[in-house]
Amino acid sequence: MRDVAGPLVDVGSLASELTGASPPAVLDVRWRLAGPPGIDLYIEGHLPGAVFVDLDADLAGPPGAAGRHPLPAAADFGAAMRRAGVRPGRLVVAYDDGDSTIAARAWWMLRYFGQDQARVLDGGLRAWAAAGLPVATGSPLPPVARPGAGVARPGNLPVLDHAGAAALARSGVLLDARAAVRYRGESEPVDPVAGHIPGAVSAPTSANVTAEGLLLSPAQLRKRFAALGVHPGETVGVYCGSGVTAAHEVLALELAGIPAALYVGSWSGWIADPDRPVATGPDPG
Repeated sequence: MRDVAGPLVDVGSLASELTGASPPAVLDVRWRLAGPPGIDLYIEGHLPGAVFVDLDADLAGPPGAAGRHPLPAAADFGAAMRRAGVRPGRLVVAYDDGDSTIAARAWWMLRYFGQDQARVLDGGLRAWAAAGLPVATGSPLPPVARPGAGVARPGNLPVLDHAGAAALARSGVLLDARAAVRYRGESEPVDPVAGHIPGAVSAPTSANVTAEGLLLSPAQLRKRFAALGVHPGETVGVYCGSGVTAAHEVLALELAGIPAALYVGSWSGWIADPDRPVATGPDPG
C-alpha cells in the first residue's frame, strides 16, 4: 500500500478510509476532450458517495488569453468545493478513469488554494473496479448533507506566468508534458499553433505511469527525471497544452521529491500572443 500521507492513496486504503468515522470527500473529476461529458460517465458508474466535479466549470476559469483552462476565481473555486463537501482538515480524494491526469489537476487546485489534505486515487476508477470494490450508478447526488466550509486562499503552490516560463527555459528546466509529436510540432490536434517553448524539454506525462495507469515508484520517477536533466536543487517548471496534464507531471515530480512550478497558461496561453517565439523539432531550440 502507498502511504496515505503522500499525494497518492491506493484503492485498499481509500476503501478503509470510507468506512471510518471521518470518511474523506471523494471527487469524481472525469473529463474527456472529445466527450462524452464527464457527468454521463459519472451516472454510468462511480465510487459510492463520490460527488461529480466538472473540469471546465469547477477546476478552471473561462478560456481566453490566459489559456484554455486558466485558474478560476478563488471565490468560484471555493464555492464549488464547499458544494462538494470539502472543508479544512477533511481528507479529499480525487479520481478519474485514466492515468489520473484530471485527478492530478484537482489535487493541484486543492493544494494551490490551501487544502493540504488532498490526495489522488492511484489508478482511479479502473483500479477500484478491478479490485472488486462496489460501484454506484445513477444521477448525481443531491447537495451534500453537510456542506463544506472554508475560504479558498490562492498561492500555496508555485506558478509561472509567461515571462517566468520563458526565463526558466533558459536558466533552469522547463518540462513540456505533452505528447512528443506535439512538442516537435508534427501534430497539433487542439491548439492553432504547433511546436514548443524555446528551451523546453520534452517530457510526456505518459511515461510517468504503468500500462495500468498507476504512477511509477518514486525511485523510477527520480531516474526518469534525472535522465531529462532534473537534478537536486534544480529549478523546475512544467507546462502542457492548458495546464491540466502538467499538473500530473507536478504530481509525479512531488513523488520523486522534486518541487516544481506549474505554468497554468501553458501552450494555449503562450501562443495567445503571436510575438512569443515558437520552436519545432526534437531539440529544445
